[in-house]
Amino acid sequence: MLKCQICKATYPDVFRLKCDCGGLLDVVNEFEKPLEDLLNSDYLDIRRYLNLLPVNQKTLPSLTPPITPVIERKIEGMKVLFKLEYLMPSGSFKDRGTYVTVAKLKEEGIKEISLDSSGNAAISFALFGKAENIRVHVFIPKHTSEGKKKLLRLLKAEIHEIDGSRMEVHEKAQEFKGATYVSHWYNPYFLEGTKLTAYEAFEQIGEVEYVIIPTGSGSLFLGLYKGFKELERFGKIKKIPKLIAVQAKGFESLGKRSKEKNMLGEGIAIPEPPRKEQIKSALKESKGVHISVSEEETKKALEELRSMGFIVEATSAVGYAGFKLLLKKELLKENSKTLMPLTGSGFKSLTL
Repeated sequence: MLKCQICKATYPDVFRLKCDCGGLLDVVNEFEKPLEDLLNSDYLDIRRYLNLLPVNQKTLPSLTPPITPVIERKIEGMKVLFKLEYLMPSGSFKDRGTYVTVAKLKEEGIKEISLDSSGNAAISFALFGKAENIRVHVFIPKHTSEGKKKLLRLLKAEIHEIDGSRMEVHEKAQEFKGATYVSHWYNPYFLEGTKLTAYEAFEQIGEVEYVIIPTGSGSLFLGLYKGFKELERFGKIKKIPKLIAVQAKGFESLGKRSKEKNMLGEGIAIPEPPRKEQIKSALKESKGVHISVSEEETKKALEELRSMGFIVEATSAVGYAGFKLLLKKELLKENSKTLMPLTGSGFKSLTL
């Protein structure tokens, strides 16, 4: 069921973004079986975790996201586990949330949707929409990279370019009539998809001390938090890891905003995410921290990731830049184990 964060009203598992009172909604799961009994060993992809999702298995999308691999690197005495989310079908972790959202849309026969995005969510919904014959209207900033725009055109998305900030794009998308708005900023089902990153990582590498996440709207951050909380309730981990939210300078929502702007972090340039207080609460509970990184730090991190063989977009490098900054400040425990999702593909930024 869905539950409102403000008035605590509950709703059945149907697609909706907000409570009648205007509050944000969360999916409340009550698992009565141990985790081992819920995992589906018939599959080696995201369907392994279907029993952990509030979906009707008869309306699953035809496009199935894989379980993404983990690559280990030893960096300055730290064991870093890079989870390659950029190997998803559309080139970003957003496919996890899109998969669950589209399953819910199909349950209700919804065939036309709209959303705002810096690019990755738009491409993800456009790809799944093409596969499911769902018409997709995407609102993107005019400065979105040409590579991403070309992909959207290739996928037959209805593109609405807005000459303004990411927040202005968000406002224009909300005003659009004639399609069901599916914004991942509000969408509680999107987090159900991204939480599976935690389940996969646990099965692949066990417990970790830290998880470092590029954070804008918080769809990956809060998904990971929810996944680790569920693993804790299942008795699989002793406590949730310290969650570290890394933001781009000039767009901070979790601390003092810098006058300097890191324009390389276009995917997380969201200064006022609707779930900001929820992110802060998860940070506090996990005893995590939030930091922000500059454009120069991001650029250096991106080059270093490429030298390791990871062809990712600049927003992915924000997380690694944060990791390097934490090392410099000696804020990470020596010899600890750190999970770091690499969130988006660098190929989408190319002008072809």
